[in-house]
Amino acid sequence: MKLSLSVRVAESVLNKQIANRSINDLADLAIKFGYSGICMRASQAGVQSPLEQITKVKKILAERELPVSMVTGDIPIPANNQKAPDALRDITPYLDLTQLLGSTLIRIAMKKEEDIIWAQRASDEAAERSIRLAHQSHTRSLFETVEQSVAVLEKVNRPNFGIIYEPANLDLCGQDYGSETIRRFSPWLFNVYVQNHRLNPEGSMTLETWVRGPAPHDPLPLQAEGGINFPIIMDTLKEIGYDGYVTVHQAFAEIMEPEEAAQQSYQYLTSIAEFV
Repeated sequence: MKLSLSVRVAESVLNKQIANRSINDLADLAIKFGYSGICMRASQAGVQSPLEQITKVKKILAERELPVSMVTGDIPIPANNQKAPDALRDITPYLDLTQLLGSTLIRIAMKKEEDIIWAQRASDEAAERSIRLAHQSHTRSLFETVEQSVAVLEKVNRPNFGIIYEPANLDLCGQDYGSETIRRFSPWLFNVYVQNHRLNPEGSMTLETWVRGPAPHDPLPLQAEGGINFPIIMDTLKEIGYDGYVTVHQAFAEIMEPEEAAQQSYQYLTSIAEFV
């Protein structure tokens, strides 16, 4: 497996357009602590960015020989709003951005059954450029539950369309995120996101879900106990032979600075799993 640092570690929790560190700073952090990739989001470079900015980002990462593990090309996708699936209806700019950044994986979003046909069409266009598309396990989407996720993956039925397994969102939706789920997702497993929380009726944050209503919780550092069971997750990923990226995806702004988040997350994950 390979370890990637998402630029989300330097984003505001509630405003995904605001980055409090430059891509230069984040790339230096990734190299300093041993990450082997950067997960790119529109807060640093997206389809809305001028070519000059995208070229600058590419140059900064190339100088550090730091690949882009995945691209989330706009703000609506991570914001998970009603415009999130629109990228599927015009995937070309996202493919252009991904190729410019030297990546081969794009995160997309789906909310309705009618998005399935667009996912098929976008996947077909992406395949012409050897690019894959993936949907994150996420609240208020077609990937809230394990059963629905598998059903959608089977309906899209494209070899370059898969899933970003993310246990914390599955947990918010009352799903079993453990070994059995990872094994069910394994034929389509393109990326793994890690972030941590503890479900708590009096939690400091609440996310809405379709499947079980509001889900109050407290965000935690990855290494904190009482949250997501990462040792079981990492053991299962090893057992199934997963060799892709594990991405530190959490917005840590409420609990620590990006520098602490990058260092502590790396130290913890490398203590429970082997990365190259």
